[in-house]
Amino acid sequence: MLKALAATGVLFSLLQTPQPFAWTNPPPPDKIVIDVATVNGSGCPAGTAAVAVAPDNTAFTVTYSNYIAQVGVGAQPTDLRKNCQLNLRVHVPSGFTYAIAEADYRGFGHLEAGASGTERANYYFQGNAPTAYIAHNLNGAFDDDWQFTDTTDIASLIWEPCGQERNFNINTELRVAAGTSNTKTTTSFLSMDSTDGSITTTYHFAWKTCP
Repeated sequence: MLKALAATGVLFSLLQTPQPFAWTNPPPPDKIVIDVATVNGSGCPAGTAAVAVAPDNTAFTVTYSNYIAQVGVGAQPTDLRKNCQLNLRVHVPSGFTYAIAEADYRGFGHLEAGASGTERANYYFQGNAPTAYIAHNLNGAFDDDWQFTDTTDIASLIWEPCGQERNFNINTELRVAAGTSNTKTTTSFLSMDSTDGSITTTYHFAWKTCP
């Protein structure tokens, strides 16, 4: 659904405030409500993922508190890959429909020299086939905040059918590969979690009115 026409990975400072994403059609004035139908995956155990809608209805955020992939000292063999599937009920005011126009992923990573990490995601409405994953890679040595953005143009957006409420699915995944790094003395990790709620993933709506 989100064909990556622009995919960038940049270092992200928590002191920076990302600019809001906007299409020409304004969002509905009535309150948007998102309910989490199901949460599955090793990256989001029960109670560790929270969803909030922006007050201006331009986006919603997901905050994770236990989403980290790692290899090396202290890591289990299964820790090198973590994933999360969110199944969301997006309650849209009558007369409007939406698509997801842009997604911003943020976190922190520490990768030893020779190690690498990958963040990837896809999105789809209930009843549609899953789309291809959009992947972003980081190489060690790396020790900083990270941000990746997936964007599509308006002509390629996939809209929820007017008059139908279909659950929206988000699949994300983090992977870390040890490569040539020394896993006996070091640990490499990629995290999308936040203990204080300051690191979130953001999904930007595109809106249009239904005929």
